[in-house]
Amino acid sequence: MWLCDLLLGLDLKGILLFIFSTLLLVYFLKKRNPPNFPPGPLALPLLGNVFSIDIKQPHIYLTKLADAYGNVFCMRLGRDTTVFVSGYKMVKEALVTQAENFMDRPDNPMVSRLYSGNSAGLFFSNGQVWRRQRRFAMTALRTFGVVKNSLEQSICEESRQNMTKLNQNKTYDHNFQTMLKNLTDMVHLEGSIWAQLYNAFPRLMKSLPGPHNAIFSLCKSLEAFIRGEIERHKVDLDPNNPRDYIDTFLMEEKVWRRPLEGNRAVGFYDGNLVLCCLDLFLAGTETTSKTLQWGLIYLIKYPHIQEKVQAEIDRVIGQTRQPTMADRSNMPYTDAVIHEIQRMGNIVPLNGLRIATRDTTLGGYFIPKGTTLMANLTSVLFDKTEWETPNTFNPGHFLDADGKFVRRGAFLPFSAGKRACLGEGLARMELFLFFVTLLQKLCFSTLDGVELRTEGIIGTTRTPHLFKIYAKPR
Repeated sequence: MWLCDLLLGLDLKGILLFIFSTLLLVYFLKKRNPPNFPPGPLALPLLGNVFSIDIKQPHIYLTKLADAYGNVFCMRLGRDTTVFVSGYKMVKEALVTQAENFMDRPDNPMVSRLYSGNSAGLFFSNGQVWRRQRRFAMTALRTFGVVKNSLEQSICEESRQNMTKLNQNKTYDHNFQTMLKNLTDMVHLEGSIWAQLYNAFPRLMKSLPGPHNAIFSLCKSLEAFIRGEIERHKVDLDPNNPRDYIDTFLMEEKVWRRPLEGNRAVGFYDGNLVLCCLDLFLAGTETTSKTLQWGLIYLIKYPHIQEKVQAEIDRVIGQTRQPTMADRSNMPYTDAVIHEIQRMGNIVPLNGLRIATRDTTLGGYFIPKGTTLMANLTSVLFDKTEWETPNTFNPGHFLDADGKFVRRGAFLPFSAGKRACLGEGLARMELFLFFVTLLQKLCFSTLDGVELRTEGIIGTTRTPHLFKIYAKPR
């Protein structure tokens, strides 16, 4: 009764203030973290920490927060709380040791709109669809890359054509260049503050103008290109001689039309083929091209390293024979330089989001089922406890005292665990063959007095600022 008497005695302003205060209290109670949850910075009501993030260098900002709150901390991004994991040991704990606990991807409003009812391709799918599609893609890559050796042959042929075009000063296909630009623009926007705002407030952002709307149109243009390729494959598909991933997928579609389980239950239908191809195209094109760009920057900044790589190429391969993957084991210094380019280039600073599939603990903190988690791969590649000179370009990180190549556990540019990049082997092949071919034939430099920038532009990937270089035949 006392509450009724209190409300009856209030004027309109008082009632509105009471309603606002009540809603605010309900919000705080609903969003209150459970006991022993990871700590984190103070968050604003409704908005969370969205506007406190350094949008130009979020990976650096998150690394600094780890210094303040520890390697497991939380931030509220709009309506959701995300746990961030930093440092090699803790990231390995989450992605490898507790792989089953953090296997799935969380619901994502932007992805749901982009994929509009399809099975979410290779990257964003979960459960049976993800297991089937990942296994199928890995088998296809292994078949065409190892058994048939067609991938290495294709990369070598592409390398030869690139060198011919460079030597003859020919331009590249306009349509393909346009598609690459669309891909780069989409990747940049997907990692921007606009994408974060869309995922935090999807209903509001869907009706507002802004750069986030370009993501959907760019994705549609890329999907249209891939659909055209699929239709061309259907015209001359030979089941006895599949040429590539698309051919084998189309053949698998026919297999899954018969069982009661059906195509959609396992993702074998045209709509999902488009998304799987888009994921593979992104992983095989965007990341590799950006790594090569970072490679040119670092080799120009450190010409003595460029000269040492070329000396090893001349000694092992010479200046006329086409490089092959068989050469890599005889070129430890070149291999170490490529790995250091990947480490310093830091192409994917933040790992894709995961979600806890069950209650668990991480770093001594309670992580309830349904909690979103992100691994900061930057903190691994620059972990002071794992790398002798983390902030310096140093190929010696991957060489022993005898100059032999050594693998490092904290080298995780492809992530780790069961969700690690399935195209890692292909990417390594592309990087080695393209990189060695370029340095076998060309010397790279820039204008006197021009300092190439190394801070990068952050989207889903980390892209170099535009730069101009000289490529001089050796």
